[in-house]
Amino acid sequence: MKKWRGIAFGLAAIVAGTAVAQQAVKLGPVTTVGNPLASSAAPGATPALPALGGTHELNKTDVDAWLDGYMPYAIARGDIAGAVVVVVKDGQVLTERGYGFSNVEKRTPVSPETTLFRPGSISKLFTWTAVMQLVEQGKIDLDKDVNTYLDFKIPERNGKPITMRNIMTHTAGFEETVRHLIHDDTVPVVPLDKFVRVSLPNRVFDAGTTPAYSNYATALAGYIVERQSGQSFDDYVDQHIFKPLNMQHASFRQPLPKNLQPFMAQGYKGASAPKAERFEIVDPAPAGSLSASGADMGKFMIAHLNNGAGLLKPETAKLMHEYRYDVIPGLNRMALGFYEQGINGHRGLAHGGDTSLFHSDLTLFIDDNVGLFVSVNSAGGEGAPRALRERLFDEFGNRYFAAQPVTAKVDEATAKKHVQQMAGNYFNSRGIRSKFLHILDLIGPVAIGPDENGKLSAPMVTNTGNKPRRWEEISPYVWKDLDSGEKLAAKVENGQVTRWSFDTVSPFMVFDRVPWYKNPAWLAPSLYVSLGLLLLAALSWPAGAIARRRFKVANVHEGKRLRMQRIWHGWQWLSLATLAGWVTFVSVGFSSLSLLGGPLDPLLIAVQVLTPIAFVGLLLLAGWNLRQAFLEKRRWFVKAWAVALLLSAAVIAWVAFAFHLVGFGTNY
Repeated sequence: MKKWRGIAFGLAAIVAGTAVAQQAVKLGPVTTVGNPLASSAAPGATPALPALGGTHELNKTDVDAWLDGYMPYAIARGDIAGAVVVVVKDGQVLTERGYGFSNVEKRTPVSPETTLFRPGSISKLFTWTAVMQLVEQGKIDLDKDVNTYLDFKIPERNGKPITMRNIMTHTAGFEETVRHLIHDDTVPVVPLDKFVRVSLPNRVFDAGTTPAYSNYATALAGYIVERQSGQSFDDYVDQHIFKPLNMQHASFRQPLPKNLQPFMAQGYKGASAPKAERFEIVDPAPAGSLSASGADMGKFMIAHLNNGAGLLKPETAKLMHEYRYDVIPGLNRMALGFYEQGINGHRGLAHGGDTSLFHSDLTLFIDDNVGLFVSVNSAGGEGAPRALRERLFDEFGNRYFAAQPVTAKVDEATAKKHVQQMAGNYFNSRGIRSKFLHILDLIGPVAIGPDENGKLSAPMVTNTGNKPRRWEEISPYVWKDLDSGEKLAAKVENGQVTRWSFDTVSPFMVFDRVPWYKNPAWLAPSLYVSLGLLLLAALSWPAGAIARRRFKVANVHEGKRLRMQRIWHGWQWLSLATLAGWVTFVSVGFSSLSLLGGPLDPLLIAVQVLTPIAFVGLLLLAGWNLRQAFLEKRRWFVKAWAVALLLSAAVIAWVAFAFHLVGFGTNY
């Protein structure tokens, strides 16, 4: 069950753009609640509280010493082959450090100047920069229907088209997709003009209402860059971003140009793996196909920290950086393309990125003129890249940026009431709602509610050590982690909590309360019981036949009635086989996302054909079985068993329809 919950929450772990896909939650500054200095202050006075963190000067000597103490241990402990870290300050590279190996077999050390890493969804920042360049030129209007720029149509939803501003704030309303996402280079990349057509997801939210991170939407923006510039996306980025910044070790092209291939870091499942993996191909290329050296990522950070110098006009960069899309007040927000990830009261504009093998983070402390980039080339031990990145960010912020302790607190009775209002199951806005993988929301729901002391418990929002956080309500429906400063907040409508989120994901992901008819609280146990009863009923057929043969007992049925009984039992086995097909598809598919690009289509089509036949037939035959039990005046146990089987069949059929197992198509 733990595996299935992980799959359900981490649907888009690849090219996710955040550690969220691995259930990551960044720790922030140490926070003091109820500081004794606050209570001893005179009424109405503002006490002078000691600053937290920021005890070291941000200079090359100190940063190098700190990094050289932290990084070698972190990559060794995490079974990570190599890493690069770049820090920029005041328009200059403060330091750039390489650790471990870009090629373990050849013992090639990481070079921050020339070794290329795959920063995954940090690629999106280049796509958004390209979009804003065309906004400057009047070729793209942020608030115009994007169909204006396309040669195919994105359907409206409830009369609302999508705009580029929606796309850049992840509020276009697209559901998640995992097909044609990432695979190795044994399969060629899907051309961008084809990808945006064949992978078009359904829109499950009205534009501008719900943040739901979308790789597809970013690919669509890249296609619009192509059409409005008259150049291929790769050519455009080469000429208008890489060339002006002299980024000579960077490319969106897949596979890499031959002149860059010798510099590409190998990707590993772990530093101890027997060999490197193949080069990864990201089909929504503008969303995640970048390969770049640490030094070149430093040049990109400096440009944005310097009001877009070399890339954008200052007013355009300011528009991009200062825009704030606020869904749940009190939490981090989306800018245009960047999202907020601050620490100790210092506003950070950030983006993370994950492929299967490479894991990265980029943060611009926009008001401090400081940038931090880190990337590793291994999946490593369980959760290792997440832990390395989180602690690097947190310790960097706590070391160099001062903070003030938080003393606000909601009274205990009110806090307990608010926690009770929060209690329930929620669906992640970044998920699949109209296709068969919606079933993962039933298997792995997001639950929140009170712990044994009435405090807020959000099991999926864990700290770096994968342990529960300690939440304290600091203002109505806003909680803060006592150990980190991470905030969690809820939206309340008509006295009811309708959605919530937390700082790490709030710019692009929220959790909406599950409607009662899909609520896993009752539906998941009902489904498991129903499957158990179905299995028992199916096993009773061969078990009964063996018992009758051994004890030489005649079958109670004969003729047409016997044939119908055999059909009834056969349909039970057909239903179980169909369920086994779904389990096999999901298990095998998520063992390697390359398999979701076509190799498993025959199995998918087979179970899609069988599902309505099996489950509708099961329901009808269960009704027939109950009718026969009463017509034949069977014993009370047989009647009760028939009722139970009918209810079981009804639950299974409801799940199949409600979670879209009944449906056809291979775009998911």
